[in-house]
Amino acid sequence: MMEKKMQEDFSLEQMEQESEEVLRTRFLTRENAVFQRTGGGFLRLTVEGESYPRIMVVRMFPFQEKEKYLSVRTTDEHSREIGIIKDMADFDGETGQMLREQLDLRYFTPVITKILSIRDEFGHSYWEVVTDHGPCRFTVRMGGNSIVHLSDVRILVMDIDENRFEIPNLEKLTARERKKLDLFI
Repeated sequence: MMEKKMQEDFSLEQMEQESEEVLRTRFLTRENAVFQRTGGGFLRLTVEGESYPRIMVVRMFPFQEKEKYLSVRTTDEHSREIGIIKDMADFDGETGQMLREQLDLRYFTPVITKILSIRDEFGHSYWEVVTDHGPCRFTVRMGGNSIVHLSDVRILVMDIDENRFEIPNLEKLTARERKKLDLFI
């Protein structure tokens, strides 16, 4: 009986169809895709007769290509790719502006200009900094991927809420600031 139930739950045809969908790459252009703002400030997409009431835009190469190769995805729990925008330059006017706004919100990354203090307590570090958007306090989980070295001098810090902060050049920090930071990088 259990085996019969498992056979009913597993459909080879459905699995093949889902696999084909995942492997298919669809490029979005201004000819086949229409982006619109929703009432709540999100984006919706209609492409080739399919409508997606809410989408998100994700950079495939966030540090090298900020306006090329953007993945447009569903926002549900099992987010899946709808298509790829090869180059933002293909979308001008209102559409380009809407897409850039979504990217700016998703990739908001204040630049840390001054480190006031960093203290370590119970597996977390508590940062007090000044950013290009003003003073800020945040908490970082020690270990793991919270601090990412993007180059020898550039680091990305991710807090426990997944907010990102950037230090573009460690060498521009004062010796005192680097000393505070040394324990955590």
